[in-house]
Amino acid sequence: MIVLYNPKATRHRNRRFPLSILSISAVLEGREDYAIVDGNLDPHPDETLLSLLREKPVELLAVTVMPGPQTRSAVKSCRDVRWNYPRIPIVWGGYFPTNYTEAALNAPYVDFAIRGQGEDTFLELLEALRARRDLKNIHGLSFKDEDGAHRHNPERALRALDEFPPLPYHRIPARDYLLPTFLGRRTAVHQASIGCPYRCNFCGVVTFSGSREKMESPERTEGSLRHLAGNYGVDAVQFYDNNFFLREDHARELADRLAPLNLRWWCEARADIMMRYSDATWEAIRRSGCAMIFFGVESGSNRTLKEMHKDLRVEDTLALAARIRQFKIIPEFSVIFGNPRDPEGDTRECFRFVRKLKDLNRDAEIVVEHYTPVPQREEMYGGVEKQFRFPTTPDEWASDRWQRFATQKDPFTPWLRPRTKRLIDDFELVVSSRWPTVQDIRLPAWGRRLLQTLSAWRYRLGIYSAPWELKWAQRMIELRKPKAESL
Repeated sequence: MIVLYNPKATRHRNRRFPLSILSISAVLEGREDYAIVDGNLDPHPDETLLSLLREKPVELLAVTVMPGPQTRSAVKSCRDVRWNYPRIPIVWGGYFPTNYTEAALNAPYVDFAIRGQGEDTFLELLEALRARRDLKNIHGLSFKDEDGAHRHNPERALRALDEFPPLPYHRIPARDYLLPTFLGRRTAVHQASIGCPYRCNFCGVVTFSGSREKMESPERTEGSLRHLAGNYGVDAVQFYDNNFFLREDHARELADRLAPLNLRWWCEARADIMMRYSDATWEAIRRSGCAMIFFGVESGSNRTLKEMHKDLRVEDTLALAARIRQFKIIPEFSVIFGNPRDPEGDTRECFRFVRKLKDLNRDAEIVVEHYTPVPQREEMYGGVEKQFRFPTTPDEWASDRWQRFATQKDPFTPWLRPRTKRLIDDFELVVSSRWPTVQDIRLPAWGRRLLQTLSAWRYRLGIYSAPWELKWAQRMIELRKPKAESL
């Protein structure tokens, strides 16, 4: 038997379909005996894992790992498995072993690392474990040879999602993943493409996909969502694509296919691409149920955007903020603070940029990001290679210090002074209080009014430091929020 494991990455109330595990399940379905353990759903995943390993001969434990909380969960579980069942091989796949391959293999409990798209690499690894293939000939695989040296095979080309079987939702308790969001009562997640064709030098997706993207056909996306709606009552979808819209003809066909399904949905896109779309295509997207689009706009400086290799202009973002209003779609703009070359000046520039966006579109939601480097195929944004050292083992990544880094709670980057970080955090609190997100369905109306009232004078006067009254209000509201599971 093969065990596919999704370590805990989020709170139980935020659980979603384990898409990476389901993608591997799809190519195993009907040909292999396998079991799925999801730490986001199972309250005791370690016990479940060890129980499975006791009950049946297990040929391989496959673990999907993202940087952040999931790394910590994966480390604990894999340590336990290796201690109790040292002969069972363990393979890691996902963003962590792709971006931090050497660190993953430095762990005594990781035997193989799959980089990038994993379906074909996984099947070929199974053949190698059964002595039917040489490990050295498997593209996308890194492993330890007999001497313990790390071997990294050539990367694997991306394949279109249509070439793989549909996800086997019947192998998980699918209804347990459908939870209320601002989009609907039974929200699912779906990924209609893999990778990204751009080359932003602050983003981990570039390392994962090599500036390539493969899109699912509109027909297949429609079929998957129709299945979820018809069989499980799904009424809303969050698309996990890094770039949901690339071609206008594809976007228009997909919108027309989604419209009859009566779903509300959220996705990610680029401002420059969507500014080229016609009003007719925008209207079709609105009619199809699109409620919000996330745009990684990153900076209000064209100079900084050029340094980021973002291939975007500030003018495109500002124009989109104004244009999208007529279609009643909420834009969500992420802005990265902390340019290593001039963090204080960059912070002031980002403040001005956010205020421009809010002047153009008061419904716009702002996502404040601290620049936290990730490995790149070329130079990292800001040229920070000599100023920064990544951990060399998963155990170090699982430590409190690096968990705070991975979740942006405390990037502790040498170029960002503590007082500058505090000012950025205070600015974020003032803006999010002045315009509380529509995505927080647990925020009561009285709490929304309280935050808006307390923050109004600060935003109007541009006074962001030490917003103790807003922190107090948030704590009080959090204590009185309804329980998520009852919504």
